Amino acid sequence: MKTALEWKTYYSSPEFREHYIYEKNDLGVSCTDSGTSFKLWSPSADSITLNLYHEGNGGEAYAHISMEKQDKGVWSWFSHDNLNGVYYDYTLMLEGEEVRSADPYAYACGVNGRRSMAVDLKRTDPEGWENDRAPEKGTEQIIYELHVKEFSWDPSGGFPEQYRGKYKAFTCPDTTLFGDGIHPTGIRYMKDLGVTHVQIMPAYDYGSVNEAGKDTEFNWGYDPVNYNVPEGSYSTDPAHGEVRIREMKEMIQALHSQGFRVIMDVVYNHTYSLDSWFQRTAPWYFYRVFDDGRISNGSACGNDVASEREMCAKYILESVLYWTEEYHIDGFRFDLMGLLDVDLMNRIRRELDVRYGKGEKLLFGEPWSAADTAMEGRAVPALKKNIGLLDENIGMFCDDTRDAVKGSALKIKRPGFINGAAGKEKDIVRSAQAWCEPERERTGADSDSFTGVRAPSQVITYVSAHDNQTLWDKLAETLPETDAAERMRLNRMAAALYMTCQGSLFFLSGEEFARTKNGLEDSFNAPIALNRLDWKQAWENRPLVEYYQGLIALRTRLPGLCDKSARASERITNIEISEGLISFEVDNRSEAGEQKWDRLKIIYNSTREYRRAVAATGRWAVLCDGENSRLWTSVKYADSDLHAAPQSVLILGRLADKIEGGTGSAGAGVMEEETAENETWEKQAV
Repeated sequence: MKTALEWKTYYSSPEFREHYIYEKNDLGVSCTDSGTSFKLWSPSADSITLNLYHEGNGGEAYAHISMEKQDKGVWSWFSHDNLNGVYYDYTLMLEGEEVRSADPYAYACGVNGRRSMAVDLKRTDPEGWENDRAPEKGTEQIIYELHVKEFSWDPSGGFPEQYRGKYKAFTCPDTTLFGDGIHPTGIRYMKDLGVTHVQIMPAYDYGSVNEAGKDTEFNWGYDPVNYNVPEGSYSTDPAHGEVRIREMKEMIQALHSQGFRVIMDVVYNHTYSLDSWFQRTAPWYFYRVFDDGRISNGSACGNDVASEREMCAKYILESVLYWTEEYHIDGFRFDLMGLLDVDLMNRIRRELDVRYGKGEKLLFGEPWSAADTAMEGRAVPALKKNIGLLDENIGMFCDDTRDAVKGSALKIKRPGFINGAAGKEKDIVRSAQAWCEPERERTGADSDSFTGVRAPSQVITYVSAHDNQTLWDKLAETLPETDAAERMRLNRMAAALYMTCQGSLFFLSGEEFARTKNGLEDSFNAPIALNRLDWKQAWENRPLVEYYQGLIALRTRLPGLCDKSARASERITNIEISEGLISFEVDNRSEAGEQKWDRLKIIYNSTREYRRAVAATGRWAVLCDGENSRLWTSVKYADSDLHAAPQSVLILGRLADKIEGGTGSAGAGVMEEETAENETWEKQAV
């Protein structure tokens, strides 16, 4: 066969683009009562044979059918029968060599995805699926990152044994700690926490776990095999292709019914192996190659998908739309989005907006790559330096905020603002403004920091995700001499700090109960016993969980922080900075209605000393301090001699003039007032 570089030259020619770019949206298998259509794009094949099987694994084909070559490199065959449940693959003759391949466009497959399956998708719909709808948007999105297996694996979760580690676990809304009927876990726990969006780590069919193997096998799943098929190891029966589809739909339906929107983690930047269905049906078309013949490996996984090529971009776009239409997915998190091109990301955004309304579907990703990539032509990578070229409703994970708060994720012993690093104050202020401050105010920022951010809607504010150490483990690594009490205090400070930044909030499941992986930095294939959510720990560290609950509930009541408009950073004024201490005020008014607090004052104190926090004129209530994030539910007026505690965040709210109430009296610390009046307000707010 041709070399990779020879294929690249061929695909880049005007002749190829003229004759082989297929524009219709009907590749793959369409299976209905009207018949079954098979279509495969393979422009260089000399012949293709369709092989039909009764089983998804093993056994001989019961039929071999010659496909008909059509225009634009498409091969097709049509049956008047509904072939639902029939498994298939293809035998291709490519430059004199015989190649066996599954269907890269398949919607269903057998165990481990080696054979594709024809499926009548309507038959996989759970009862009531036609009425499934995402819950209404709230004032803010709180994104909670979950792995299907991690969520329900541990016995402490109280899930039925046959559902542990499966999609079906999400259909159990009332689980409790070891089934005690008292302490909520799972769905109820997340509702109580205040989560609005559940981000599911890869749930398409991936190659790093044997679906027919032991249930203890584990991987994060960033190893795509069949992009449009659910992962079989999360189903109760991976051998029957329809089961995984139905059960994934049941998971999404259950999450919607419980008030959560669902985000899918997608990995379009590379495949599990170069020996993929892409490669077997269209050699080297879907992959990048450098001009010297080297295989591009910006993903550090052995290959990079060529998103800038027409048929590859078409594939990715149609895949995203398929998940929204068939599975009712509400948003997408793109792994290594910096390996995809700006034009494709903007195109996906436009198509989603046309179908579902502007910004209705969330779209965000990692604005980096692991290494250089051989992107062709004039394509521009969706890296953070190019954020200004992206639609304002395409978000990026802000590693600058993450690293400013707790220290570098890649240099595990390097601290951040909360754990002792000097010189982080200006980046913390930029984090509060979602890196949207005017260019003239940008002084002292690193050259690779976020620049050109159009609005807070483009920034995902976070301090922990599945990658790298958990927040708790990072604190332990950077402050090994401290005790658990101080780490708890710093965990609370980290949470209060990033939850008072503009941008969209995201955190790793279990961060709120000091989740640990025993210091392991990269647990992608570590045992499930290390990766699972320990629901017992969620109740042992209940005070920390409640601190997160209070912060989330407070956040949704602060329009000054939830504002995603282009001028939101202008709300932040009166910024004061000294070593280890930052304070600023926020215009908290909203056009939507009356606010209890028309102005906020926020103080970040990372020092080990009490620091005085003097508010401006007016009646100021203490909404949150380093110990209690629910002070806002029982109004306490700030004393003129109020101090911010060491290693804490203090949030004050100025009571709007229209809010009636008693007058505070001076004294040491904080004075509690307006009990009866506030009880009425709290019932309305909660």
